[in-house]
Amino acid sequence: MGATAPTPGSAQIIMDPHRDMGRPMTVLAYVKPRPDILCLYTARALRGFGDGFAIIILPVYLLAIGLTPQQVGIVASASLLGTAALTLLIGFVAPRHDLRNLFLAGAGLAVVTGLVFPMVGTFVPVLLVAFIGTINPSAGDLGMLIPLEHALLTQETSDRDRTGVFARYSLIGSLTAAAGSLAAALPEILIAKGLTEVSAIRLMFYGYAVLGLLSAILYSRLPRDHMRAAARPKSALGPSRGVVYKLAALFSLDAFAGGFVVQSLLALWLFQQFDLSLGAASAFFFGSSLLSAISFPVAAWLAKRIGLVNTMVFTHIPSSLCLIAVAFSSNLTVVLVLLLIRSALSQMDVPTRSSYVMAVVTPAERTAAASVTAVPRSLASSISPAIAGFMLAGPFSALPLVVCGCLKIVYDVALLGMFRHTRPPEES
Repeated sequence: MGATAPTPGSAQIIMDPHRDMGRPMTVLAYVKPRPDILCLYTARALRGFGDGFAIIILPVYLLAIGLTPQQVGIVASASLLGTAALTLLIGFVAPRHDLRNLFLAGAGLAVVTGLVFPMVGTFVPVLLVAFIGTINPSAGDLGMLIPLEHALLTQETSDRDRTGVFARYSLIGSLTAAAGSLAAALPEILIAKGLTEVSAIRLMFYGYAVLGLLSAILYSRLPRDHMRAAARPKSALGPSRGVVYKLAALFSLDAFAGGFVVQSLLALWLFQQFDLSLGAASAFFFGSSLLSAISFPVAAWLAKRIGLVNTMVFTHIPSSLCLIAVAFSSNLTVVLVLLLIRSALSQMDVPTRSSYVMAVVTPAERTAAASVTAVPRSLASSISPAIAGFMLAGPFSALPLVVCGCLKIVYDVALLGMFRHTRPPEES
């Protein structure tokens, strides 16, 4: 009987070949993750930390240089639209280029974004940098490199452990995003030492550029040959085309709904509605990210018991109901508690969704499937922040929260109805 290859990052039973009499001795050994997987985990951590403070300081910076809430919403939409365009571009060029170079290009773009953003101070240049750059106003798993990372993680993982690997990947991103949220309070410390608000926030953007540079150093350590063989995207989908297109449509609805309450706009709503300080917002979003991080391993545990689709749906609906309730509360404590409960539930679909997509397609289609489901999500999520910006300036500023919650419930019901019988291999 052939030996089964050990799963990276898992405990394995190993037979001692040096025993020549009696039963062989068994020892429990921990198999370390491959170096390329560790590189991806670490790069995810750096990206999460940068996004954690960038999405909070972004609306503060835009308001400080004179933009209106409506213009902030348009900038958020431009950023998400640019993310979609870059993800689509990656899908076209990846088959003809070494993937390590694409990872380096993505990290280099983060460096440029952090250096250029502090240099622009009017609406049109800001809009252009937001479109081309990498700062994502959403706390979700969007980005030009996400599909490639998902495919590579799946390549190194067995079906049984796939959801757990994605949970660890998401956990790392969310924990570091929580730490980044705390770092968003640094401008207040710098202001107390004599800097202006704009100057203090500009220093944070330079820090974002440094994180991009560190990511580039990590990506440079990825082996060329392995990347070319294991994670090269395909030009088209094959037998799983129908399933992927249906999932892409549903995920687009979910992303369109989420765009009404991207974290930057939620921070803006809290600033305007309750006069929340930057330090208080930093602490709140730290707690929010921490709860989201804790939910990822819980989601992996739950998925093994009730299934991936059920985990996505039955954790998502209560979180949407909490969001709707927030819109009708005038008490800051109640609002923050409901938002924290939502954070503990709403992100459980992140590792389970990624795992499900990778599970229901053939290995050759994984990167293409990740890209096809990611691009429409980015496009859909880029539309709603601009609409939400105008809603925030309207008579009922909490309307985006209600719209988001209702649309997400529609998505959950549709997902359950269409895919409750389409099960991944480990659930068969």
